[in-house]
Amino acid sequence: MSESPSLSSLEKGKVLFVDDEENILRSLQRLFMDEEVEVFTASSGAKGLEILAREGEVGVIVSDQRMPEMAGVDFLAKSKAISPQSIRILLTGYADVNAAIDAINRGGTFRYLNKPWNDEELVQTVMGAMKMYRLLTENKRLAAVVKKQNAELQKWNTELESIVQEQTMELQKSYDSVRAINSKLRVNFKNTIIAFSGLIELRDPRMRAHSRNVAEVSVNVAKQLGMESEQREMVMVAALLHDIGKIGIPDIMLAREAEQMNFTEREEYLQHSIRGQAAIDRIEELREAGLIIRAHHESYDGNGFPDELKKTDIPLGARIIALADYIDKKMRKASGASGFDFIRKEVELQRGTLFDPKIIPVALEQAEAFYKKIRPKTDHIEIELLPAALEDGMELSRDVFSGTGLLLLTKGTALAKSSIMLLKRYYELDPPNQGVYVCVKE
Repeated sequence: MSESPSLSSLEKGKVLFVDDEENILRSLQRLFMDEEVEVFTASSGAKGLEILAREGEVGVIVSDQRMPEMAGVDFLAKSKAISPQSIRILLTGYADVNAAIDAINRGGTFRYLNKPWNDEELVQTVMGAMKMYRLLTENKRLAAVVKKQNAELQKWNTELESIVQEQTMELQKSYDSVRAINSKLRVNFKNTIIAFSGLIELRDPRMRAHSRNVAEVSVNVAKQLGMESEQREMVMVAALLHDIGKIGIPDIMLAREAEQMNFTEREEYLQHSIRGQAAIDRIEELREAGLIIRAHHESYDGNGFPDELKKTDIPLGARIIALADYIDKKMRKASGASGFDFIRKEVELQRGTLFDPKIIPVALEQAEAFYKKIRPKTDHIEIELLPAALEDGMELSRDVFSGTGLLLLTKGTALAKSSIMLLKRYYELDPPNQGVYVCVKE
């Protein structure tokens, strides 16, 4: 069913909500009552496809994942054939990470939101998606106009050279606009990866910031080893998601070291690197990262898991991440000025067995520099500020988490305008019960 169109409906963007619960659909209609959009609702994927076929030019499609006859992922994939320009959003629970990945891959999903959602965040996301839809539609129209006009200008050749130059400039502007959109989508994709890594760390509060620490050290090592930018990006993604396979492991097992597990538990634990690869394998762009994730517990001497690879048969990215992962876990137990010296000795004991001897000196150098950077400064004092009082250049003295426990920024981060805006936004959407801790000189 749908609400009756108003006199100004032709000026409004169209939004379609699909959910099998009528009370949720009514709630969504009320939530967007004051927004400049025309709301359509459907209680099943099949009815949603009928509305798309009938209405046309639906700017934003929002679908629940768990529906009886047609799951949200399947509905969004089918909707793409009917309304390819629509911006798609999936509503899903924390446990449906694979569904969110599938939606991104098959349905061209713009992003996903967790249920239950925050009303303000949902409205901002939908209206932001509507703005992007209008921009993409206008760019497509402009590109078609430019193409047609360019063909006409060619007929006049040099006689209308000035007009040709004008249209060339217009075409360049359109191209730059499309490039900017593609760049933004790439940033959104990277932020989605970071969000996934944050969700993984929520399972084990002791490992907060672990994936980000491993990623930063690994990327720095990869750069020193001469890896190309695309390879370094795969290393970054694999490092951020290297523990994604642990999502299915019971909490009680996460609290134990591998040597403390019984046989059944250890067998379950040894599967997590394979599950990590499987979780992202549907996304073609991440398959190389999946190979690295699968191999990050392999040992240089061939006694690792799951495939008992050895030496250079292990992907270079996996050899780097294995060492960075080991160092970060050890750093959580180290203390005092000699803490890293102890870790250095521990790593050297594993030379040629767990770790690649050629990588060890580079990894130790980069790790020591990284942990020195995030270590509290002795000539500074720590103060607590609200986001409104933060300034460019201030350095975080503690990790910053949202009210529900999502890692926002890590200790040692130098604040810039963009990061301050991020903190201001989250302190409104998901406010913590404390301020932001920064270190300043005495």
